[in-house]
Amino acid sequence: MSALVSIRNLTKTYTRGPEKVAVLHGVDLDIERGDFVALMGPSGSGKTTLLNLIGGLDSPSGGEITIEGERIDTLSAGQLAAWRSRHVGFVFQFYNLMPTLSAQKNVELPLLLTHLNAKERARRAQIALTLVGLADRRSHKPNELSGGQQQRVAIARAIVSDPTFLICDEPTGDLDRHSAEEVLGLLQLLNREHGKTIVMVTHDPKAAEYARHTIHLDKGELVDTPAAH
Repeated sequence: MSALVSIRNLTKTYTRGPEKVAVLHGVDLDIERGDFVALMGPSGSGKTTLLNLIGGLDSPSGGEITIEGERIDTLSAGQLAAWRSRHVGFVFQFYNLMPTLSAQKNVELPLLLTHLNAKERARRAQIALTLVGLADRRSHKPNELSGGQQQRVAIARAIVSDPTFLICDEPTGDLDRHSAEEVLGLLQLLNREHGKTIVMVTHDPKAAEYARHTIHLDKGELVDTPAAH
C-alpha cells in the first residue's frame, strides 16, 4: 500500500536579514493512511515547520511532498489554499474560535467554502459536535465553554468537512491534564474508530503515548524511525 504522505529529501531554509537559517535538512518520511503520528523534538528542531509543510501552510525550499499521489510542493499559493480546504483539518494550541459565534456556527465555518446550503451545513456541524460530545453545547459561545470544550469544538470544526487528514500543533499545550486527556482520547477515537489519519506535534511524552507512532526530530533531521507502541 502506498503511503498517504510521502516526503523525499525535504529542506526548508528561512532568510533572516543577511543570513539564511536551515531548519530542515533532507527529511525522508512516509505516513500511512490511518496512522496517528506524534512529532517530537526539542524547541527549534523543525517540528512545526515540518507540520506546516505537510499541511500545505508553507512551501519547502527543496525536495518533494506527495499526498494521495499529488505533488503539493509544486502548487501555487492559490492552488495550495484550495488543496488545504479539501484535504486538511487543522487543530491549533489556542483553538482559534470566533468569539462572537456559537459553537455550531464556529464548526460550520469551513463549510462556507462549499456549495452546501444552510440546512446541510447545520446538519453536518451537529453531527461533528455530537461526535466530540458537545451536542448540548452547540448554542454556547467560546467564553461560555472551558478550554477543553473549546478545543473539542475546534476538533469538530477540523473534521466537519471530512478531510483526508488532521494536522494538530500542540493541541493540548494550553490545557490542564484532565482536559488534555479528554482531547487526546478524542483524537485517538477519531483515529481508531473513524480511520482519521492524524499528524500531531507535541512536547509531552504522555500525549505522544496516544499516537500509534512517534517520530523524533533534532536539528532538522529525523533521529530515529517510527516505532509502534
